[in-house]
Amino acid sequence: MNTSSKSFQPLLAWVVCLAAGLFFSYELMQFHLMNAISGMLLKDLHMNATQFGLLGSTYLLADVIFLLPAGIILDRFSPRKVILTALFVCILGTVGFALSTTFLQACLAHFLSGIGNAFCFLSCMIFVSRWFPLEKQAFVIGVVVTLGMLGGVAAQAPFSYLATHVTWRSAMLMNACLGLVLFFLIFFIVKNAPQKNSVASGASTLGFWTDLSLCFRNVQVILCGLYTALTNLPLMVIGAAWGSLFLSQVHKIPLSNASFIAGMICMGTILGSSLCGYISDRIGRRKLLMFLGALSSLVCMLTIMTLSSASFFILSLLFFCLGLTSSTQVLGYPLITENTPPHLTGTSMSIAAVIIMGLAGIAQVASGKLIDLTWNGLIVNGAPIYSRSDFMHCFAMFPLALASAALLLIGINESKKGSRLTPKKI
Repeated sequence: MNTSSKSFQPLLAWVVCLAAGLFFSYELMQFHLMNAISGMLLKDLHMNATQFGLLGSTYLLADVIFLLPAGIILDRFSPRKVILTALFVCILGTVGFALSTTFLQACLAHFLSGIGNAFCFLSCMIFVSRWFPLEKQAFVIGVVVTLGMLGGVAAQAPFSYLATHVTWRSAMLMNACLGLVLFFLIFFIVKNAPQKNSVASGASTLGFWTDLSLCFRNVQVILCGLYTALTNLPLMVIGAAWGSLFLSQVHKIPLSNASFIAGMICMGTILGSSLCGYISDRIGRRKLLMFLGALSSLVCMLTIMTLSSASFFILSLLFFCLGLTSSTQVLGYPLITENTPPHLTGTSMSIAAVIIMGLAGIAQVASGKLIDLTWNGLIVNGAPIYSRSDFMHCFAMFPLALASAALLLIGINESKKGSRLTPKKI
């Protein structure tokens, strides 16, 4: 256990971690709102699917570049100061995106928002690992992810409605103002864990390169990162980029309704993350739920792909179930904690996050290329129009990813309930 039972303060721990989780929610909003305003961006910035995929991937590229430094910084410096600095950078990116008039400017601004995201989720994981005992962390992480997904939900139908009525640029500026409010909230509420609670008190004396080498050689970190990345892929690509466009152009659903359906992936993840964390902590097992989640997600994805027509209710239910079943990806994080020495938690989490965000970034770029692959060049009112077969070239990657995630579980270790594997076992 990484937290002293005598010094554990549940109320303060929850307040701090939930306040930090609001930053995660805000960052996920920046990521998912691309889906809600995809049609507006394609038209206003004169982009095709390939360019839109590249624009979305700049956020993830920033993640990949800064995640490893973020983990190292969080292992050595105040998480509170780090999270405030990262949020400020994210706000700058949001303002820059609102003022962008070219594809390149939008990419640079979205890249800045991605830098903030590189620090936010890792910061939340560090706060959880330093404020809560090990046997409670899966549930707390699930709650933090649930809170984060609320940002994803807000970025769908609500943000689409706002952008439709006040223009997407004005909506983004309002979004930046929300970020400023959040900045001051975190400034006054979030605190670092007491030194006697903090894993930082056992910080490594082996040196930076030795620590990094130990984390890279930990196969469990790599496997858990890959499982999470593959299971998370539908959320990161469909939920954050192509869901609304697919539903509006293929199923002929109005944009506001399409954004609502796409947001149901996040709603499913909201319920599933806390539920998976709670059940996993109660039964003391992770892998069983992770396998069932990957298998169920595969069934949901294949159903979405094979339906040629469906009602608003059926599509909403399918997208909700996809988010619910794929939420078992949150169990990869406590597994990393259990398979990592306390002083290397941040670095190990950052390596896993590089895998998660890197694979998602590659998938977003590839998705745009695949959609454009057989596009007939049809443009209506300045926006490209894609067919069902165009989207299916992209969606084919998801069943392969989910099946691979299930197979990866063969090599993942599972520690005893409430315990952490020692460095020797690693």
